[in-house]
Amino acid sequence: MFKTKAAVAAAALFAIAGCSREGEITSTGVITTYTACPAVAIAAPTGDITLFDPPQSRDSSAIDVVATMTNVRSACDESGEHIVTSATFDIQARRRDRGPARDVVVPYYATVVQGGANVASKSVTNLVLRFADGQDRAAASGQASARVLRSAATLPEDIRRQVTRERRAGDADAAVDPMADPAVRAAVQRASFELLLGFQLTEDQLRYNATR
Repeated sequence: MFKTKAAVAAAALFAIAGCSREGEITSTGVITTYTACPAVAIAAPTGDITLFDPPQSRDSSAIDVVATMTNVRSACDESGEHIVTSATFDIQARRRDRGPARDVVVPYYATVVQGGANVASKSVTNLVLRFADGQDRAAASGQASARVLRSAATLPEDIRRQVTRERRAGDADAAVDPMADPAVRAAVQRASFELLLGFQLTEDQLRYNATR
């Protein structure tokens, strides 16, 4: 269901090299900095919500309110036993009619996904959009957080050595991608987490987003 920018493939390029800078090409590969902090993203089919009036209609003329999640920002604290990620975002909404003041409640979720597929936790929060009298636009801000055990987001030492060891031209396995090993690939996936955000849609709303 979710299409996200997983960082798993990049893990094949882990390296530790003194003062080398990220992206720098060295004699043993490309330096890539790894962080255990979860990637934060809006899940593709749930980044907006459309409300209809009447609710059962799907005609464009029946669109009542459209809201979009945007401007995601995040911060991460890796100092403790748990890696704590905090995210904030904006919701921009527009209604069909510039009528009287009106509150519209929209639910959003925050879910922690491990390995691109396994849901580790999920929360749902209601957010109120307040349309002022005579105005057809409204805005609100939301927030979410994730706690991940550092041990769960850390590669086992033997896997880390296999991924980060230097490979020099002429070595028998210099051109072998460590991610080609199923055990390495599985370990990297298990240590990869994402904090995904989106509107909590009904099945009909999700179908509408996917087929419109």
